[in-house]
Amino acid sequence: MSTPQWFQKSLRLPSKARGSYLITTDIVNALPEIKNYKTGLLTLFIQHTSCALSLNENWDSDVRLDMSDAMDRIVAEDKKGEGIYRHDAEGSDDMPAHIKSALIGASVTVPITNGKLALGTWQGIWYMEFRAQKHTRSIVATINGQPM
Repeated sequence: MSTPQWFQKSLRLPSKARGSYLITTDIVNALPEIKNYKTGLLTLFIQHTSCALSLNENWDSDVRLDMSDAMDRIVAEDKKGEGIYRHDAEGSDDMPAHIKSALIGASVTVPITNGKLALGTWQGIWYMEFRAQKHTRSIVATINGQPM
């Protein structure tokens, strides 16, 4: 049996404004190294505090729209300037974006089986952007596992 191996790579996501985006194909295309692992784990960590990564529905884009709408209802933006947040250095969507990021999370871990991500039938990797203005985001991808 061979020794488990580690691999790490930084990825850049395309600039996006507020919304939920399915990025599974982007991740797989950016990480051909996944094919080198018989079993393992892929951990994706987004290096920002106003967006998130999630595993969720990969087929119906309405789920992504509904999720974005639900997050906006759960964490309201201070559009009327009522001062519901102290931190607003970058605008009225600044603090709500940080709260949403904390609720969803900055990382996901997906098993690797026989050189492929072992996602469920309807699961995909989501990038959730919580800022209204487009941002370019960085992800650190780390693979640990048993090589082929």
